[in-house]
Amino acid sequence: MLKAVGQVLFSTGLQNPKFTADEKKGEDYEIRTYDATKWVSTSLSGMQFDAALSAGFRKLFSYIQGSNKGNVKVEMTAPVTCRVDPGAGPTCESQFTVSFYIPEEHQDSPPEPSDPDVFVEQRKEFTAYVRTYGGYSNENMKREELLKLVESLQRDGAQYIDHPYYVAGYDSPFKLTKRRNEVWVLKKEEEQ
Repeated sequence: MLKAVGQVLFSTGLQNPKFTADEKKGEDYEIRTYDATKWVSTSLSGMQFDAALSAGFRKLFSYIQGSNKGNVKVEMTAPVTCRVDPGAGPTCESQFTVSFYIPEEHQDSPPEPSDPDVFVEQRKEFTAYVRTYGGYSNENMKREELLKLVESLQRDGAQYIDHPYYVAGYDSPFKLTKRRNEVWVLKKEEEQ
């Protein structure tokens, strides 16, 4: 009981996907290579990032609370990621894929989703440039932090992919201090 309360209020003790941190190239971002893992995800289209994130979170939270084929409860993990595939113009809908990392004990055989809009995603190993920031994140902050990360990558001559990009949140809305948010831009792999 105390563990559950601590997880909700302070976001402590949550499993995170494993990654290897490379040597920092810039002082304002890090480079991480994430292992291949499974995530439970849902995709939505829309104009508003925060609305899509909220709707996606509710669907995935229902899944981990037992709304799946085995009625299996799954532990909450961190971060909650949102892959953003921007629309072609300022008045075009973007595609948002909200995801929860599947805990280690369910990686080999995750409970099958019962909601047709929820799916298990196998992410291949990937390398991302990561910028971390605090506070209660909102749409404007996400955009500003993404621009700062892209400016840093351009300054350092880093090879990256313009889109999609990811935002990641580690904390419950009830956590008041020392909040952790991130923006991720994928590293462009060298041509073989």
